[in-house]
Amino acid sequence: MAMSTTAVLHSEWIKIKSVRSVAGSLIAVFAATISVTVLASSTVGQAEADNPGKDLLFSAFYALNFGQIAAICFGASALSSEFLNGALRISFTAVPSRSLFYFAKMATIGGLALVVGLITSFAAFLVGQLFMGEYTIGLGEPGALRAAFGGGLYLALMALLSAGLTAVLRSAVAALSLLIPFILIVSLVVGEIAGGAAQYLPDQAGQLVLRSQHEGSLGPWTGLAVTAGWASAALVAGWWTLRKRDA
Repeated sequence: MAMSTTAVLHSEWIKIKSVRSVAGSLIAVFAATISVTVLASSTVGQAEADNPGKDLLFSAFYALNFGQIAAICFGASALSSEFLNGALRISFTAVPSRSLFYFAKMATIGGLALVVGLITSFAAFLVGQLFMGEYTIGLGEPGALRAAFGGGLYLALMALLSAGLTAVLRSAVAALSLLIPFILIVSLVVGEIAGGAAQYLPDQAGQLVLRSQHEGSLGPWTGLAVTAGWASAALVAGWWTLRKRDA
């Protein structure tokens, strides 16, 4: 008897919460972001805010740069656990429809990443402002509420991008070896060389939603849509790979 969509979603939730490394990487999204927020805001927050032309809104979400690494690790580890010790064959036996299995897996990853991402983004903003003194801004500041929501969406999209790439490569190590250096190094180098074209890279496009001022052809939501496009392409490629390859 075929499992219902609800049952498959429930089974995927059980898998994620029962695998310590996967659950730990999800918790790390919040823990890393808040820890860096407190450290940065309490030590150099006001000094940095005093610099002419400083984007205080974007600075408030500085720690999401660390949270996104944890989100990428979560997406990769949540998917790669299926490729260990024949787990994927067992999953396909329980859920013969590979498309249903893949949908449920990605919906669970994306849903959890979105919930944690939104909590993390709002908490980082509010906690950071406790240390900003005269430079404090509130959620009523133009663009602040949009940035807080957008930050959560951005983290979820990066987790899905990572999960889709892991499905293609069938390895968290391979996916992380590509994504993390790209985010931390290659994207910045390309930005220096390619100029305006770099705004279409997944991290730089998505982080436009965190800024109060924008340059170039993309705005906050169109930038996030570009990141969603990258994530969608990875998810479709992962779905096609999962359907065509043997377990």
